[in-house]
This record gives sequence, C-alpha cells and structure tokens, in this order.
Amino acid sequence: MQGTIFDIKHYAIHDGPGIRQTIFFKGCPLSCWWCHNPESRSSEIIDLIKEEVVGEQKVCVTETIGKKYSVIDVLKEIEKDIVFFEESGGGITLSGGEPLLQYEFVLELLKQCRKREIHTCVDTTGNVSGEKLRNIAEFTNLFLYDIKHVDDKQHIKYAGVSNKQIINNLIMLDEMGKDIWIRFPLIPGINDDESEILRLMELLSGLKNKYPIQLLPYHKIGSQKYEKFGIDYNMSDYKEPEQEHIESILKMFSDARFAASIGG
Repeated sequence: MQGTIFDIKHYAIHDGPGIRQTIFFKGCPLSCWWCHNPESRSSEIIDLIKEEVVGEQKVCVTETIGKKYSVIDVLKEIEKDIVFFEESGGGITLSGGEPLLQYEFVLELLKQCRKREIHTCVDTTGNVSGEKLRNIAEFTNLFLYDIKHVDDKQHIKYAGVSNKQIINNLIMLDEMGKDIWIRFPLIPGINDDESEILRLMELLSGLKNKYPIQLLPYHKIGSQKYEKFGIDYNMSDYKEPEQEHIESILKMFSDARFAASIGG
C-alpha cells in the first residue's frame, strides 16, 4: 500500500496542539479559488521542467511534485519527531489537499499511530462519504474541519462542490463527540460579510457541542504557484482583508460566546 505525498513538514506549530509533523497528501475534491497549495489539487505526481542559470549557462532542471510512500516510510519520518511530540503534547497532522481521498492508506497510518500512542489530527474538507469518515474518526484524536461557505450555491461557485455532505459530516462528528476545531478561511467579497458570518454562527450553534473557531484570513502568498502549475488564478482582483475588518469579525464571534482566534 502506498500514498502520494507532496510535503512533510517537521516542527509545525499551526496545525494542532504542540509541536507536530504535518504530512501533505496530494489530491483534493475541491477547487477553492484562494487555495494556497494548488499543487495539491491533482493526485498525480507532476514533473516540472524549469530553466536555471548556472554561471553563464542555462540548464534545465526537473522538479518533481509528489512522491510515493509506504506506511512504513511515513512511520520512519514520524519517529524522528516523537521526542518533540512527547515534550510538547504534539503529534502528527494529516493535511493536503484532502488526505481522505487516500482513505485506505490514511486509515492504516492512523491505526499504526494509535498503536504507538501518537496523537493524530486530520485536517479535512469533510467532502468524503460518511462511512469512511466514521471509520477514520475511530483512530483520530482531533479534526481540523474546514467550512468554506455556508451557502450551498456560493460553495459550489467558489469551491467547485456542494457543501451538503460537508455539513452532514460535521453534524455526524459532533454527534460522535469528536474533538473538532473549526477552520474558516476569511475571503473578502466572498464569505466575509455580516450575513454570512451570522449564518455560520447559526450552523455552529445548532451543534451539540461548541468548538473553537480559527479564522484564516486570505493571503496572496501562494499566488505565484498558479502560473507555475498552469492553473488559472481567479483571485487577482481580490485584496487581503484589513486588520480592522478581521478584528470586527473576531468580535462578532466573541460577543456570541464562541472561542475564536486568528490563524491556526
């Protein structure tokens, strides 16, 4: 059994509690306009040929995006950081793309981490069958759960898929009593108006449990990747949110007694 991974980040501190190792899987069922990892969309390993100047000569260099790993390969990487997990209360975070597109591989990896008493976190879009997510949840300590837009039509427009399965799966995880952190990308002109924030709070208020919310303000850091990978970038005319606006939304959540923060 092999999984396709495009990056493994050691000493991550924004993807769950403590010091973590974040493993980025290739492939995603969504096509969010603002995605800062567009190289994760395709599940295929990609070879990019680019020119570099060495001295006075131009040479062609091949950059490979993605690599096949066995579960044992990944466990060897994880074991390098176990001392940091133990000292900080950290663990591993599976991200992407959407890690659950590689369901069988991820399930086996989570089972092996459970045997080793390693804290596990899955960063997911929630756009996966309920049965698969329920099986994954049995071996997952924490979910970082992405909500892009509450309005289904707008979700289809900006993320490429319906949000109905995503919301149903959130309700399922809530009923299972799982530990969840809600992640909400704050995109000016798309999902940051007062009515949309109120709809999000209404959705979350209907859950049995109250979960912390992480606001992820839009940034253009990954915009240059789109040209590199030959993907259309729809956010050229959108600006990053102003700090004052971010703070006002943070206050809306606080006034409604939600534990909200900025960033992961």
